[in-house]
Amino acid sequence: MITGAEAMRRCLEAEGVTTIFGYPGAAIHHFYEELSNVDTIKHILVRQEQNAGHMASGYSRTTGKVGVCLVTSGPGASNLFTAIATAYMDSIPMVAITGQVNSNLLGRDVFQEIDTTGAVAPFIKHSYLIKDANDIPRIFKEAFYIAQSGRPGPVLIDVPVDIQKHMLNFTYPETVNLRGYKPTTEGNAKQIKKVAETISDAERPLLCLGGGVFSADARDLAIRLSEEAGVPVVTTMMGVGALPSAHPMNLGMIGSFGHITANKALNETDLIVIIGARVGDRAFTSSWNVAKKAKTIHIDIDPAEIGKNVSTTIPLVGDIKLVLAKLLEEKPKADCKPWLEILCSAALTEKSKIASARQNTIGPKRLMRELGLQIQEDAIVVADVGQNQIWAARYLNIQNGRFLTTGGLGTMGYSLPAAIGAKIANPDRQTLVICGDGSFQMMFNELSTMAENCLDLKIILVNNHTLGMVCELQRIECYKNFCVTLPANPDFQILASAFGVKSRCIIADEDMAGAIDEMLKHKGPFLLECIVSPDEGTKTMDEVI
Repeated sequence: MITGAEAMRRCLEAEGVTTIFGYPGAAIHHFYEELSNVDTIKHILVRQEQNAGHMASGYSRTTGKVGVCLVTSGPGASNLFTAIATAYMDSIPMVAITGQVNSNLLGRDVFQEIDTTGAVAPFIKHSYLIKDANDIPRIFKEAFYIAQSGRPGPVLIDVPVDIQKHMLNFTYPETVNLRGYKPTTEGNAKQIKKVAETISDAERPLLCLGGGVFSADARDLAIRLSEEAGVPVVTTMMGVGALPSAHPMNLGMIGSFGHITANKALNETDLIVIIGARVGDRAFTSSWNVAKKAKTIHIDIDPAEIGKNVSTTIPLVGDIKLVLAKLLEEKPKADCKPWLEILCSAALTEKSKIASARQNTIGPKRLMRELGLQIQEDAIVVADVGQNQIWAARYLNIQNGRFLTTGGLGTMGYSLPAAIGAKIANPDRQTLVICGDGSFQMMFNELSTMAENCLDLKIILVNNHTLGMVCELQRIECYKNFCVTLPANPDFQILASAFGVKSRCIIADEDMAGAIDEMLKHKGPFLLECIVSPDEGTKTMDEVI
């Protein structure tokens, strides 16, 4: 007989969990006591509960494993909700464990009680409230299976205090059998053959790669499909890096903040093959008129996404890695050389043109271009939300590394904690954070977590003393009274020093290359503050070919 807390620990060990991100509290302290008695699972103490979820996200996205986070009841759980919603929107496998008040007190509004499972219902793949300690092994097994099977996503396990103390006979199940939950992984053979034939018949085919390509570990297969079939590629923001940025078939990112050539291709294609993308409004804007003039093939593990936002000519449900492997066996080959040459030439010209910086400030587009030239080929780059995200997605050269950001919920403050999770999972890989001064002030408390764990993270802080994206949108709408300036920014150099982080501030393009070189060569964390004009925008009016 063992306690529920020990059973929880053994479940995690059985699932191969070696790292967990969390923040303790009274309703989860029995489990924390159990964790302190072993060295098989490393606990990373975060400075705010939301960041535990973001760290688990970064850990998961760079390992393919389920990220695990742990918080207490009440405000601990509610602080985590934003991270759960972020993971849900971006299809990140995660198991969130929350403490809960004693079972006999549920529903009585006692100290630090909220209806955790009820509150997360709209933005989680599944959730459990454990009412019997004997159910712990089964529920943990199911939670990990659900989180990483089918379309990945977060699963929550809410554990009352008394359940953590109850005794049980522990046996961890070997298999899971959930009635009604049988994700389709093998694509339909006839549909795959039809897809191959349709690609071969198209005159202006186009592949659109989304974040599902990474979730399925199908990046190499997607590159092969483009090269062997002779079909150009565009990506959603979550798909950035699916093809190396400099790959001749890569036309760039589509959408309201995408590349001109990529959007041009999207509107001229006679066949769009959407792979692992949910056809969100930011990528597939209202100007996209494909439904009237092009065939659409949609390949996705989640049947609910197919046909949801655009009518589909050929739906194909299945695991992208398995589907693409079978599709390549059919040897699709498009004859679209004239169209391909025009697009690739236009994309190359567009990518080479960057507007000059304003006086006494850094040009953010040139900054991203220079950064891409100096980082390692397999670097992990985590961008936050806002203008910094768009500049990085469009102008940073990703070779064989990963570009991580939050594309669905667009959660400011994501980048540093996600990068901490990624760095802990990949200690030998160069890892960088790109953020704005607004988003940085939502998360700089995690500099303490970074310092405590001696993490060699590089932070590029794009400081324009404003909430840049909001300001840009106001300019587009011809508003004149801006309420988004940040005149009271702290001295970020002093702030970095307080956490023992080396830093440097630059205000001119000619200092850019040297500063980036200094940052990347420095052994240990480094913050590079880049002063950018608040008038800099992400839109491409000044870069039209």
